[in-house]
Amino acid sequence: MAALFDAYQLKDVVLRNRVAVSPMCQYSSENGFPNDWHFVHLGSRAVGGAGLVIVEATAVSPEGRISPADSGIYLDDHVPAFARIAAFLKAYGAVPGIQLAHAGRKASAAKPWEGDSHIDADQGGWETIAPSAIAFGGNLPKVPRAMTLDDIRRVREAFVLAAKRSLDAGFEWLELHYAHGYLAHEFYSPLSNCRTDDYGGSFDNRVRFLMETFAAVREVWPERLPLTVRLSVTDWDEKGVTVEDSIELVRRLRSAGLDLLDVSQGFNTPDISKVPWGPGFMIPIAGRIRRETGVPTAAGWMVTAPDQAEEAIRDGHVDVVLLARELLRDPYWPYHAAHALKDERAAHILPDQYARAVRQR
Repeated sequence: MAALFDAYQLKDVVLRNRVAVSPMCQYSSENGFPNDWHFVHLGSRAVGGAGLVIVEATAVSPEGRISPADSGIYLDDHVPAFARIAAFLKAYGAVPGIQLAHAGRKASAAKPWEGDSHIDADQGGWETIAPSAIAFGGNLPKVPRAMTLDDIRRVREAFVLAAKRSLDAGFEWLELHYAHGYLAHEFYSPLSNCRTDDYGGSFDNRVRFLMETFAAVREVWPERLPLTVRLSVTDWDEKGVTVEDSIELVRRLRSAGLDLLDVSQGFNTPDISKVPWGPGFMIPIAGRIRRETGVPTAAGWMVTAPDQAEEAIRDGHVDVVLLARELLRDPYWPYHAAHALKDERAAHILPDQYARAVRQR
């Protein structure tokens, strides 16, 4: 029996296995609304046997979208479309999750297959905001407007309202996006935060936006449901965020009610040359954070093989394995992985509509 296919309980939520669909932007929405593409994309991963399916980075405000085609939950009218997806995921055995995000200075960009660069107002773009008026660089040269204290309060409240709408839509797992060079990461990292007020400078000040936003969401998100964070735990730059910094931040988040950390990395600058790319390279770091903070962890990054995922769970590095590209290649990866690991539960992973035909081959 593979540990990867053991159930996992966090708060009142039970995952049928430890395989999770990582949030993956589809750049297929209009004014934030998910559509049939999202329904099929996400639903097929639930049918394929994943224990948790997390909806892509979903903007808490129009300005917080990475692109004009990003998912959003900044309108009450968004709720019914998301509710349809959440209900389907749950009906086919997956816990429905959603990631809430604000893209900060990386917002107002074209779709990846249309250039992935900043777009101007006459092309549907908008003014970007960030902790400091520092451009990301590379193909995202737009200089953002430095946020005022009113902006900070407004965005924090947008996260709260988005969390409420997520609950109304039936999501049972909430993740706040504090990674990948988006707004919260921009506050956290000294590479992008040059403020001289209470939200910049010292570590305590740079994490203030993250902690205040988390606390505000925790107040409205039920204690019985997991509240999680995706965090870039390192910038891979001696002048930026370090794993040691992040261990301290995670300890503080745990005291504030964090239930699980989605361990990620980098992308706060265009330079990714220092990233030590390799199979499962974030798994040992996730294990260290898990040991030193006592917070359950999830991680992915170049995890593709069933035995690789099994080892990460069995050796206590992570509680949940997040898969992205591999689940795009194979929506039925959980089924195939269970067979590869010779787990007898493989026969029960697929729904009846598929399982009968598969067993008869």
